[in-house]
Amino acid sequence: MADSATRSPKNEFFILGLTSDGKQFRPSDWSERLSGAMSCFRPDSGRQSHLHYSLFVRPILIDGIRSVVVDHSLREIEPLAYHFVIDFAKDNDLQIVDACLLPEPPKKSA
Repeated sequence: MADSATRSPKNEFFILGLTSDGKQFRPSDWSERLSGAMSCFRPDSGRQSHLHYSLFVRPILIDGIRSVVVDHSLREIEPLAYHFVIDFAKDNDLQIVDACLLPEPPKKSA
């Protein structure tokens, strides 16, 4: 089993559903729509695959704020898709935060 200190964190950023002045972005399902549009950019995509969110662009709820996690790897895999996501955030004045998701800590047995 690999030690968490030896693993490098994912290189990701979040697009928060808040504008630069702190207002909630609408429509409320924007993160699912954006992630759905990017669902074809994943390693196992193909004609027979079912709709799943991409490993590189996926919706998440952060402190009650609809957001999208974007993996920087998308830039190398499909630069146009990467720029589409970035431009979407900029055009809608959304906050972009460099960060990465941390794994959930193991649950303690009672």
